[in-house]
Amino acid sequence: MIISANFKTYKTRKDTEKYLEKLESNISQSSQKVIIFPPVTALQKSSQNAIVGTQNCYPVKDGAFTGEIGLSQLDEFEIKTILIGHSERRNLLNENQAEISEKFRFFAKEDFQIIYCIGETLEIRKKGEAELFKYLESQFENIDLNYQNLVIAYEPIWAIGTGVIPTLDAIETTLKWLKDFTKKDVIYGGSVKTSNIQEILSIKYCDGVLVGSASLNVYDFSEMVKIADEVEK
Repeated sequence: MIISANFKTYKTRKDTEKYLEKLESNISQSSQKVIIFPPVTALQKSSQNAIVGTQNCYPVKDGAFTGEIGLSQLDEFEIKTILIGHSERRNLLNENQAEISEKFRFFAKEDFQIIYCIGETLEIRKKGEAELFKYLESQFENIDLNYQNLVIAYEPIWAIGTGVIPTLDAIETTLKWLKDFTKKDVIYGGSVKTSNIQEILSIKYCDGVLVGSASLNVYDFSEMVKIADEVEK
């Protein structure tokens, strides 16, 4: 399974270096695919047991794009994994679907592993499954679902950082729909923590998790990786 951590704008380069050192010693026997997404100022090369990816990148190699980073900055750290479409970039930073799909096409051509994020508001969720699935489907506009190195991250927007998650039955129904629709691995994100990760990973259609604030403590995140090793599918 994929056990991934999104640090968002937390942690410095030194923090991340120390984090990876401790993580290495704690997960050396794990069979999970572990991915860490630090802030861009904390990017570094992957360690032996943990892949380092980027939370964002402008879809260019380099150029006159003030405040952005390009592919050449990722190449310095041999990074080949990226988050695209996260709800915070969609809703807080106003990335629209055209910009997201452009980014997707660029990094697909560069053979990146793309973890593509989709999710709904609580208002949409309350309208029922038909409206929910219609809304989620709209977030795949101009996204090539035939791209081989693609993972879908389902994160209900109303569950991110709130401590509230959908019922396990609701998560299972949505993950099943997404797997049927995309034919890709699907991971879950949104208030994942040590106390609920076992139940989430035990869902038949769940291929892993994207952990936010609960991943900032390396010992908690290490424990999540160990729990993943204990879950039998």
